[in-house]
Amino acid sequence: MTERKTEALAIIGSGPAAWTAAIYASRANLNPVVFEGEPVGTDIPGGQLMSTTDIENFPGFPEQLTGPELMERMRKQALHFGTRVESELITSMDFGARPFRLKPNYSPEIQALAVIVATGAKAKWLGLPNELRLAQMGGGVSACAVCDGALPAYRNRVLGVVGGGDTAMEEALYLTKFASRVFVIHRRHEFRASKVMAGRVLSHPKIRVLWNKQVVEVLGYDAISGVRLEDTASGEISGLDLGGLFVAIGHEPNTGFLAGQLDLTPHGYIKVAPWRTETSVAGVFAAGDVIDDYYRQAITSAGTGCMAALDAERWLAHQGLGESPVLETAEGPVPASSSVADP
Repeated sequence: MTERKTEALAIIGSGPAAWTAAIYASRANLNPVVFEGEPVGTDIPGGQLMSTTDIENFPGFPEQLTGPELMERMRKQALHFGTRVESELITSMDFGARPFRLKPNYSPEIQALAVIVATGAKAKWLGLPNELRLAQMGGGVSACAVCDGALPAYRNRVLGVVGGGDTAMEEALYLTKFASRVFVIHRRHEFRASKVMAGRVLSHPKIRVLWNKQVVEVLGYDAISGVRLEDTASGEISGLDLGGLFVAIGHEPNTGFLAGQLDLTPHGYIKVAPWRTETSVAGVFAAGDVIDDYYRQAITSAGTGCMAALDAERWLAHQGLGESPVLETAEGPVPASSSVADP
């Protein structure tokens, strides 16, 4: 089996960060290759936006569009500028070697002079069958109030938020701008959130907290109609009519495949330099939700994707890649880059 040539830049991921990085890198003549992944269970290429039905807050699109539509437009733009796409997962890598070594799921190992990791994160769900079905079809179940809460489907409705941390508090408070009432459903008798955030929720006239309750069933076929709750102390079952449910029990970054190759935060996100995308390994950059446990928006992911491409191009140039038409390596020639600059 013939070994591939050394790539100047490999991008791992297929969300807003990955496609933005690919657009910038392609326009810089880095000829990047994107490993967009493949469907595995409920995880599909395109990331969390693939289960987002309506997007109203991505700049430049005054008309409403869906998450899959936005991802397809970004992908097409990257392809337009010459990005190559492989529909495979990267299952292992060696960032201790130079060039870096990446092993796709099926194809031969590749080598790359620089790598951008933009594998995103995934919301933690309760794991209830109808919860996931309704979330995927836009039936009133979501994991992001800031993304979806302002949509017409949720306005003047009774909404539920599951969780007890700061994220759940933020989601509940945000939803009070649009909902007629917000129920916070928490399985314990006290919040894990900070006292300040918990106090704001407890004192808000639109919010009611349901203590010691956990959702055991999500009701509704085309759209959510309510939930079935179990009292965690007594086991008593009760019902609650809802027009929307927001699950705010955390996110999990997609970093397991790194197997200790990069430094991570205590919550598993990739550590990067402040206001930069450099990781603990020179020549490896990271962008998007895989580095962001705070904003988690499509537009912020796209922004860091731009930053990662700029950082990667400049790092490669400092290694001599931008100084001649072709960089000769032990593995053969690699295309040189040109300046990355907005027109």
